Amino acid sequence: MARDAGLEELLREDLGQRPGLSEKAMFGGWAFLLNGHLLCGAREDGMLVRLGKGNDTWALELPDIRPMLLGPRKMQGWVRAGPEAYGNDMLRKRLLLAALDFAEGLPPK
Repeated sequence: MARDAGLEELLREDLGQRPGLSEKAMFGGWAFLLNGHLLCGAREDGMLVRLGKGNDTWALELPDIRPMLLGPRKMQGWVRAGPEAYGNDMLRKRLLLAALDFAEGLPPK
């Protein structure tokens, strides 16, 4: 899977400079972590967002957002946003804020 430099830059700009934020290659794309916890990612096939188990229902009701799959298995609490969703600045930021809220509640690794 190829990386999406444009999406990576959008996420970088939206997340800004915050303590505990890091980046690394992961899942065939580029991942953003907060205090060692996966937060979101960018790949050619979309934006991955970790909302936490039970926190993804609202997002899955929106256009161009679907569950993240790992092989045939649905990853609870993770969604994949396609270009229509992550291209919408307000929606992308809403997803990222929800991911940050979840990750900030986890103990640092």
